[in-house]
Amino acid sequence: MSTSRPTKPAFKTDPVSLSNQDKVALLTNLSTMLSAGIPLLEVIDSLLEDIRGPQKRILKLIREDIIQGKHLYEAFSRFPNVFSQVTINVVKAAEEAGGLDTTLKQVKNQMVKDMEFHDKIVFAMIYPALIMILLVGMMLMMLVVVIPKISQVFSKLNVDLPLPTKILVWLSNTLLQNTIPIIIGLVAIGFASVYLYRRNKNLILQPLIRLPLITSLVTKIDLTTFSRSLSSLLSAGIPITSALELTENVVIKKDISRVIRMCKEMILAGKSFSAGLKANKGEIPTLMIKIIETGERSGSLDRSLGEISEYMDYSATNDLRAVTALLEPIMLITVGLLIGGIMVSIIAPIYGLIGSVGAR
Repeated sequence: MSTSRPTKPAFKTDPVSLSNQDKVALLTNLSTMLSAGIPLLEVIDSLLEDIRGPQKRILKLIREDIIQGKHLYEAFSRFPNVFSQVTINVVKAAEEAGGLDTTLKQVKNQMVKDMEFHDKIVFAMIYPALIMILLVGMMLMMLVVVIPKISQVFSKLNVDLPLPTKILVWLSNTLLQNTIPIIIGLVAIGFASVYLYRRNKNLILQPLIRLPLITSLVTKIDLTTFSRSLSSLLSAGIPITSALELTENVVIKKDISRVIRMCKEMILAGKSFSAGLKANKGEIPTLMIKIIETGERSGSLDRSLGEISEYMDYSATNDLRAVTALLEPIMLITVGLLIGGIMVSIIAPIYGLIGSVGAR
């Protein structure tokens, strides 16, 4: 069992990245050919014959590192956008203890589970995103096409407009008269948001994940990711304190990260992992604490964490369906109210005009 601290990149990193599918394909090829007893360099040379794109660049650099006498985990650590610190340390433990082919297969399976979980979240958010795009598109069409024509009629007839109609006319005029500056501003905001997200995504995510419907869901997502990653690290023979240090950064919520850090400190002070979780019952479900406590007693903590990850995955998926089901009618009602309000703002002056003509 390794007793070293978590591995960090010891040399210049490479910014190349791969899609999740390409990562899985690369690890599958490596594990399959290593399982057949083919030496690592021969495996890489064989893959380089047919592979293209970013994978080819990655394999070439890995080959150079292996020829120079570096370990595979050191070569992996060159690519932080491809291989996580959890993966790198699991591979390091496998190289030290043997069984690299089996470990790469486990890492691949772990990555597939993470992809499936991530896809569930993405697919659940597609419908709300489409509704938002539809709403923005309809608003722009009304402001750019409909309102200008109607406002010209109202101005010629010298109609006294109600406040909602005046606001719509003002928004329409502002949009049409300052189209280029508005587009430039929106593009600048978009680039700034992407830049901030890449530099410090917590700055953008933290306000969102504290919303009432979202916070409990994000907690379950974090616990799923945390328990799955910790299970992999412990299965690879990495000490629990080092494993906890690595998993601090795989979660989104600062509260969960603080709990993980506190557990590590309590273990260093001679207490158990479950004791650290018990001190944070408000953040960690009682069921999870009980299963971990049982796993510690039986010496099968890694398997217990794997079971927890499966349960939390199931629970988070159900919550995600519930949140999506609740968001759908809310968004549809919101769209209906906004469009209805715009139509009323347009029709009200027309009825007022007709009424004044009839009175004459």
